[in-house]
Amino acid sequence: MSHQKILILDFGSQVTQLIARRVREAKVFCEIHPHDVSDDFIHGYGAKGIILSGGPNSVTEGDTPRAPQAVFELGVPVLGICYGMQTMAVQLGGKVMTSESSGKAREFGYAKVTVTARSVFMDGIADADGAGILEVWMSHGDSVVELPPGFVTLAATLACPIAAMMDEKRRFYGVQFHPEVTHTAQGQAMLERFARVICGCGADWRMGDYIGEAVSAIRAQAGNEEVILGLSGGVDSSVAAALVHRAIGGQLTCVFVDHGLLRLDEGDRVMNMFARHLGVKVIRVDAARDFMEKLKGISDPEEKRKIIGHEFIEVFQREARKLPAAKWLAQGTIYPDVIESAGKNSAHTIKSHHNVGGLPERMRLKLLEPLKKLFKDEVRELGVALGLPREMVYRHPFPGPGLGVRVLGEIKPEYARILQQADAIFIEELRGTKATPADAAAGLCAENDVGKSWYELTSQAFAVFLPVRSVGVMGDGRTYEYVVALRAVVTRDFMTAHWAHLPFDLLGRVSNRVINETRGINRVVYDISGKPPATIEWE
Repeated sequence: MSHQKILILDFGSQVTQLIARRVREAKVFCEIHPHDVSDDFIHGYGAKGIILSGGPNSVTEGDTPRAPQAVFELGVPVLGICYGMQTMAVQLGGKVMTSESSGKAREFGYAKVTVTARSVFMDGIADADGAGILEVWMSHGDSVVELPPGFVTLAATLACPIAAMMDEKRRFYGVQFHPEVTHTAQGQAMLERFARVICGCGADWRMGDYIGEAVSAIRAQAGNEEVILGLSGGVDSSVAAALVHRAIGGQLTCVFVDHGLLRLDEGDRVMNMFARHLGVKVIRVDAARDFMEKLKGISDPEEKRKIIGHEFIEVFQREARKLPAAKWLAQGTIYPDVIESAGKNSAHTIKSHHNVGGLPERMRLKLLEPLKKLFKDEVRELGVALGLPREMVYRHPFPGPGLGVRVLGEIKPEYARILQQADAIFIEELRGTKATPADAAAGLCAENDVGKSWYELTSQAFAVFLPVRSVGVMGDGRTYEYVVALRAVVTRDFMTAHWAHLPFDLLGRVSNRVINETRGINRVVYDISGKPPATIEWE
């Protein structure tokens, strides 16, 4: 099936991925490529429209990125966002100035934009008050101060007289704000209007259709050759395993490495699901002792991550050598991984990621990545369509190094045991407690969330083991035991997050159970930090 598609050119914004996610949510296929692709690539891609992302540079400096000229000669609609609008303006004959040169204030954060002209792009999309006002998210120091020939001003703020511009004859649009972030109230509607109405793309990106495409592609790639896959129990590897098994059945063998840092009873659940219920061939390797030995005395988070990743590769490689007929390595690589690997010109490296990078070359295997065009929410949708249990597919994210980054400092078997038990209690209570009308009245949740479990209402929740001891009292005696921190956040994109306002009675019940049922803990605390300044994980 050939999809109508949007091409997104990345100028280095931290949130370029969100543009693609919003377009995909409109059921339109899109891909992100670097801003410096060739004119030949532009002409051959077959895009129905092009979006130019934001970026950290200033177009007022001569050596900063520009869009390929073919973008403006192709005859398809173009939307410039922030830096994308500025480079569009400069390349088409307009003028951009810094705030220092123009005397205009910089804008970072919420802003109210007034729509000043009728347009296909924004008509009917103003906020609910009907006054032509949009609440948007700004993040810029430079501004367009002179429009290119053929353009008119579409919207303005007090600090930014040209907050949006358009040339409707050529179907070129530019917005200084970021419609892709959730802070822009009508951002999704704008991106959907651009893709569906202005570019004329149909809503043809459906997961039911994708399964057939992916199965055919896997069969064409693998043929009659055998495939191995490292099954972690996480969403991505689980969905990849189910999809590859759907395509080639017994040609797939999964290797499940249990490093002792998984959730409580996770290994048994993985085997029960894949080996018993789905009929997938799974080799289970109990390597907990090996991992713990390698991690002994190590407290630095980056070093822990690297050791866990390296040891995983060693164990997996050792098992894979027992399958000499395998010619392919299947991985649960998803689209954000592909984007991040393609170019590092946007965000700083925050932390090392645990993956099996390098394995295909070391083992002389060909690489099979059936999920590499999908975002996380699409992977979940695919998993349900493949018949995986919804409660498994929609589990909260779990880091590749597992509890290795939730035990602060050195990892000891005792610490991992304590954390597994505490975390299981927290998740069990979240799943078993439903939001009530009283919670809604107190502002803890929306009215339409009443009846949903607090696990559903949080985006990620877990316990953290703190290697510090505090004094306590149990019965008639003093105790000197460890501390567990609870962490629960609400987020749409995991790039920013708010701490979850859980009901006090729920937190009290979790604390009581953890202290009573988990030997070694006498104090439970709740993390009320947002991201930023904190991260979601503690290490």
